[in-house]
Amino acid sequence: MKSSNIGGQAVLEGIMMKHKDEYAVAVRKPDGEIVVQKETYKSIVKWEQLTKIPFIRGIFNFIDSMILGIKTLTYSAEFYEEEEGKTENEEAPAKAQAIRREKTEKLLMAGTVALSVVLAVSIFMVLPYLLSSFLTPFISSYFVRTVIEGFVRIGIFILYILLVSRMEDIQRTFMYHGAEHKCINCIEHGLALTVENVRASSRQHKRCGTSFLFFVMAISIILLLIIHVESPVMRVIIRIALLPVIAGISYEVLKLAGRSESPVVNVLSKPGLAVQKLTTKEPDDSMIEVAIQAVEAVFDWRAYEAENFDTAEGI
Repeated sequence: MKSSNIGGQAVLEGIMMKHKDEYAVAVRKPDGEIVVQKETYKSIVKWEQLTKIPFIRGIFNFIDSMILGIKTLTYSAEFYEEEEGKTENEEAPAKAQAIRREKTEKLLMAGTVALSVVLAVSIFMVLPYLLSSFLTPFISSYFVRTVIEGFVRIGIFILYILLVSRMEDIQRTFMYHGAEHKCINCIEHGLALTVENVRASSRQHKRCGTSFLFFVMAISIILLLIIHVESPVMRVIIRIALLPVIAGISYEVLKLAGRSESPVVNVLSKPGLAVQKLTTKEPDDSMIEVAIQAVEAVFDWRAYEAENFDTAEGI
């Protein structure tokens, strides 16, 4: 397997694929048509050098991923909002609609990013600490309580996935997530990007955001064992302050996992791949077709395979 450096995300009835600075969103509209939008993403970081410094770049990459993810998710949702409110929207001038939509999108994006960060920190960092602190009268060892806190954090994460996966829309999103992984695996194993080859490819991938989040939780255990403070208030502050450091380290580990097939890296990747069985589902052929169009809008897979593989099956 050879890394293609393609990344992606499932959106509402579609997929976003990104390669370098270009990204494309392919969405299947309610009438069955596939619409593809291709754009260039401008990072929030104006000084490009920051995005190349190891352990620093991961922090900004994570923020960029959140912003782009919300932006593309909002874009995909518009097709279904338009379908529901088609009659009243037809009466409004197109230009006024576009301006209103842009303003709403920016406000929604800023609010969603802020709320997501607050909820993520509260649920996955602060709550596990508070729950494990109840064990203090019974377990005096800070080391043991911190390890338990880490497992509680992982347990909350898995429980959250299990709960949201019961929703029908989320189940379909997980199927599109599977189609995204299958497309990337198909390309990176030297196969032609066809529905048949994609269907036969794995829906698990070591560079997945799910694996990144699992690395975040695992690395947080290690760092919190090293940094020990007595004050309960400082312990909460430390957990919040360490998040950028944890994200930076996790990003480097994820990049290493994506380009290495060493036994050690493969073992470290197994827990994240196991969790991906919950966040990805087998897609149908119509979803694979959407994923293929998203890939081909931003990536020349034929040239990539000609360069990296002696033969590309099916080409």
